[in-house]
Amino acid sequence: MAKPARRLTGADLRILQVLQREGRISNAELAERVGLSPSPCLRRLKQLESEGYIRGYAALLDRGRLGLGIEGFVRVNIERHKDADTDAFEREVRRLPEVVGVWMMAGDMDFLLHVVVTDLEAYGRFTRDQLIRLPGVKDVHTSFVIEAIKERGDLPLTLE
Repeated sequence: MAKPARRLTGADLRILQVLQREGRISNAELAERVGLSPSPCLRRLKQLESEGYIRGYAALLDRGRLGLGIEGFVRVNIERHKDADTDAFEREVRRLPEVVGVWMMAGDMDFLLHVVVTDLEAYGRFTRDQLIRLPGVKDVHTSFVIEAIKERGDLPLTLE
């Protein structure tokens, strides 16, 4: 995990708080909301972007409206924990469009995958034809999402 390049100011944190919720806000509105004039606000924003505090901007899509009705979290264990085996698994799992998130874990699983597909039949095909054929996969256990209670939370930024 990267350490902060510098100590963030209160204005920096206020900018980040607003942008977490409203990535398309105009600079003028952002400046007003965080108590800066537009030019200094834009300079701070560009600095936060260049230092990597802001990794990008994206639209949040509605998977249901897009016909992606099944969402699951898949716990994966691999056979051996050698670097080459782990690297091969990671390389191949990144290529699967159904996998929208992957985390290496400590504890009772090696990896946690966030998977989205159209329906249970598509999930079965995905598991049988792709997932269990990834390098080193020992076993998989899936938990399907019934209802999303909190899908995306803002990072807990504290103003000093």
